Amino acid sequence: MNLIAVIKGWFRMLFDGKAKEEFDVKPIPKTQTNAFIEECQNIYAGNPSWATEDVKTINFAKSVCTEVARLVMQGTTIEIDGSARAEELQKRIDDAYTDIRRWVEYGCASGMAILKPNGDSIDVALPNEFIITETDGNKIRGCVFLNTQYDDERYYHRLEYHHFQDDGKYAISNRCYVSKSADSIGNPIDIDATPWAGMLEDVESDNIDRMLFGVLKMPNANNIEPSSPYGLPIFADAVQELEDLDVAYSRNSKEIFDSKRTVLLDSDRLMPSGTKLGDYDTRKTAAGLPDYVKIVEGMGDKDIYHEINPTLNTDTRLVGLNNLLSQIGYKCGFSNGYFVFNQKSGVVTATQVESEDRRTLQLIKDIRDQLEKCLDDLIYALDKFLDNDGYPVGKYEVTYDFGDLTYNREEDRQRWWGYVVAGAVPKWMYFNKFEGMSEEDAKKMVDEAQPKDQLFAQMEEE
Repeated sequence: MNLIAVIKGWFRMLFDGKAKEEFDVKPIPKTQTNAFIEECQNIYAGNPSWATEDVKTINFAKSVCTEVARLVMQGTTIEIDGSARAEELQKRIDDAYTDIRRWVEYGCASGMAILKPNGDSIDVALPNEFIITETDGNKIRGCVFLNTQYDDERYYHRLEYHHFQDDGKYAISNRCYVSKSADSIGNPIDIDATPWAGMLEDVESDNIDRMLFGVLKMPNANNIEPSSPYGLPIFADAVQELEDLDVAYSRNSKEIFDSKRTVLLDSDRLMPSGTKLGDYDTRKTAAGLPDYVKIVEGMGDKDIYHEINPTLNTDTRLVGLNNLLSQIGYKCGFSNGYFVFNQKSGVVTATQVESEDRRTLQLIKDIRDQLEKCLDDLIYALDKFLDNDGYPVGKYEVTYDFGDLTYNREEDRQRWWGYVVAGAVPKWMYFNKFEGMSEEDAKKMVDEAQPKDQLFAQMEEE
């Protein structure tokens, strides 16, 4: 275990201990899960335990998480309607929209992410930044968050405890500490002497029926600690294959690096005919030769000219690399062959995509379902924060539109033209949708293309 890992482990113990001391809580055990998540976070960050001078990492775990987040957010829209309150909620979600893809990626890499309003914006907390203290089935009912800010050469830490009290009220408690080191919680300090000045230390409310944050949890089960409420990273089942991929890629890369053509050339060949070795400096001539030429001294009357052209096993190795990529993809929830170094060829229809990539589509749907639940709770929390800020009360309704991963524009174009031919839709709608025309221009064009009534045309001529 490296020094950074030791420091992180020590700080987490201090965090756990301080939470127990301040709030008289008993965190739900996650020792084994913590160690594994930390290992996965290091892999995601490009610092796997197997990385050495000979084995470099291509950080494919990051690519997997990025791809999942990209697919989850592809074509996704969030609309909130119903009142002036809904408009304010829409504005806050719009402000955070570009961050959601990044938050999904973090959730994929850590197994779990919590989205929590902070009054002005939205924070994302990963497993090393929160402690779950109570659950009800699969729902969190108590959680302590660690918030850290650096200011004026000091580290300020705030423990924020969310929970339901015995009387049913929802309570938030804040306790602050200051230290000169990032790996120490430090000493207690008044909240008004910290960057969070003005925040109340204790708040209670009796009109809240769920936690004031949203939880994004990966759909795969925690097989390390089955009873744990913490999730596992999306690539949790493929850690060994990720190591094997780095090893295989490094071997192939080293082979290519060492495959440089080499020519062994006798120094006698650099001297003019009849010149003795002692009378001629071969180094001057050798200085102008290609760098793949190596000057050697022959033996006896035999001079040397020998070319070395190593044979590469790239094609054979590529098969092995793609096998590993396919295994990684499958264990992460993708369809077989989703990840390959040589691209797929040919144009496929949406129907083909749906049948060939059904496993991928199911993975993305599962995570989208988790994201929708998370955002529902986040918007609920934002709504409650607006109550405290004095915004007008009003109802709201959230509509999620997740983009169709099997969408094929050409198929859609043909289908819509069929609607036009059948008279189901006017032509201008087709040109507006697929040709980029405005509604006004499309209607004008269609109208001008229509044959005029002969009697009307004759009257115009007269």
